[in-house]
Amino acid sequence: MDYQHLIDSMTPEIYENLKRAVELGKFPDGRVLTAEQKENCMQGIIAYEHKNLSAEEHTGYVPPKDDSGCDTTGMTDAPDEEKPINWT
Repeated sequence: MDYQHLIDSMTPEIYENLKRAVELGKFPDGRVLTAEQKENCMQGIIAYEHKNLSAEEHTGYVPPKDDSGCDTTGMTDAPDEEKPINWT
């Protein structure tokens, strides 16, 4: 069975089991994942999510902030104005 066929045949239950195995470091039957198995599980999770879920549902998704990329809270119209630094 090739990799693409394997991903195409993955059910939501298998996907959830793989996610849980990576989270816990072991399979549902208690066997510990090797580093190679963990990597393969993560690749399967990523491929399944890419094929079946929206980007917002992907593991590790971080929603984008505003388009400016800068924190503009408390800014005035005068960008050259000096402001004190508050250390907390």
